[in-house]
Amino acid sequence: MKRSLLVLSCILLAGATIGARAQVVPSASAHELSITAGGLASIFQPDYEYGWSLASNGLYYPVAQAGSYPLVGVGAYVDVKFRRWVQLEAEGRWLRFNRYLDIHEDNYLIGPRVPVYRFWKATLYGKALGGFSRMDLGSGLHSTFTDLAFGGGIDVKLTKRISIRAFDGEYQYWPAWGNSTISPYGASAGIGYKIF
Repeated sequence: MKRSLLVLSCILLAGATIGARAQVVPSASAHELSITAGGLASIFQPDYEYGWSLASNGLYYPVAQAGSYPLVGVGAYVDVKFRRWVQLEAEGRWLRFNRYLDIHEDNYLIGPRVPVYRFWKATLYGKALGGFSRMDLGSGLHSTFTDLAFGGGIDVKLTKRISIRAFDGEYQYWPAWGNSTISPYGASAGIGYKIF
């Protein structure tokens, strides 16, 4: 009887240790912070083509109008991933090529980036950025404006460190531009390198 009770106790104890192992809580989690930096090629419709109007106060203001000459340029971006859903993007863009009457613009923006959907090696994302832009209005006139930008795109991971920004679309809203507003829009593509 004592021997049967000892065998049964050993079996129950062994069964309890197998089940207890499945309940172990990990002592640490993976480091999620990562920084990716990259370069872009961009083409944008500036929503301005050298038009001026006389306001009631006697001053001339630039007139927003769709241009026939899209601006082409280069840019740089930095994506910081703190967690899966907590990400930040900063970008600078210098649209200096294909100028008409020396009109060009520079954008400096920062804001949240949200990965919307992942499939294969690709990540579909959305973003909402804010900052400022500097526009040369032609004839040596230039000014700095508040810039809000909304957009998204797709990044494709090629290796552990290198990714392609296959497409990045952006719609900008400049709320105080002269005595009106303008809405430049455009697209970019580029390549990124994961620093860590």
